[in-house]
Amino acid sequence: MLPIERRQQIVTWLNKEGSISITEISKRLNVSEMTVYRDIKPLLEESKIIKTSGGISLAPAPVIGVSAHACTYCLKESNNRHPVQIITNDLRVEQLCCPHCGILRYKDIEKDVSQIICRDFLHNSTISAKMAYFLMDADFQLNCCQPQVLTFESIKHAEQFQKGFGGTVLRFDEAVEEIRKRMKGESGCHCKN
Repeated sequence: MLPIERRQQIVTWLNKEGSISITEISKRLNVSEMTVYRDIKPLLEESKIIKTSGGISLAPAPVIGVSAHACTYCLKESNNRHPVQIITNDLRVEQLCCPHCGILRYKDIEKDVSQIICRDFLHNSTISAKMAYFLMDADFQLNCCQPQVLTFESIKHAEQFQKGFGGTVLRFDEAVEEIRKRMKGESGCHCKN
């Protein structure tokens, strides 16, 4: 396979999965990790992809008139450690500042969502939001959108964090319903600025 073909394959995987590790790409393509790094270099230079702690992901599409680092839902600067990405069926990538905004945006465009990705609060690893556990109302202030929502990959970690800081552990569908109920159809996200 030629380098350009490998790059096209990598972008195809990113469109489907959101993010992927260099090791996983190496295994799938049956090439060395150094070859993968050489292959992704042009994609990085063209700002088509970005490096993440776990590998690479698609670069977010800029929204006209909004900072490249702003949440596409509440529009505030997205600089906290628990962002969410939504990948739409037409391959747009939306960056959201937190699980709260991610859930609200998901509910707004649910039929157009191909994938929703978040980060484990403790380990900062990328996980599918639909497989995550959500902790709401923990007594742990991040000065972010309200009601505050934290995500965990494992129920064990969510429950351990809950024991120390309180709150309620929910699955994805339950979290979507709970946020929807609390917002009572209001637009916006009750952010603390």
